[in-house]
Amino acid sequence: MFNYFLPNEFVKTVFQVTPEYLRAKGIKGVITDLDNTLVAWDNPAATPEIIEWMKGMNNAGILVTVVSNNNEMRVKTFCDPLGTPFICDARKPMTKSFKKACAAMGTKKEETVVIGDQLMTDILGGNRKGLHTILVVPVASSDGFFTKFNRMIERRIMARMKRRGLITWED
Repeated sequence: MFNYFLPNEFVKTVFQVTPEYLRAKGIKGVITDLDNTLVAWDNPAATPEIIEWMKGMNNAGILVTVVSNNNEMRVKTFCDPLGTPFICDARKPMTKSFKKACAAMGTKKEETVVIGDQLMTDILGGNRKGLHTILVVPVASSDGFFTKFNRMIERRIMARMKRRGLITWED
């Protein structure tokens, strides 16, 4: 059961996921969460660093699609200025949006990674679809209402995984 919540990798920020690293792994597409993965959940626009990260991916020929449970206005406001495709109201951890993103990018599951800050949505959904998952530390220490509930459950799951020796990184 815990395997579905266990990411393949853990990094502190998305900036540690470089185009060179992904290309060496044969990755052609990135499905990334938006809120608290790329920017703080209450920040409507991309930071200059995220803009550069996205440009780096595009210049390397790695496609990026934002898949978010948030509403269309929130996701569109962030993605449109970047020219980044997105799927909103994704209903993660359901796998339909992950499948849709892979189809839109034209990538196979072994050529695609999921990057996100939540075990309950991003990692669980990506793992259920058989995608390579990368957990990042949340950008902000505050969360929206529903995410606060998820974080409470995540802390319990992570504590159990740590006790069983499944987690090898530091908090």
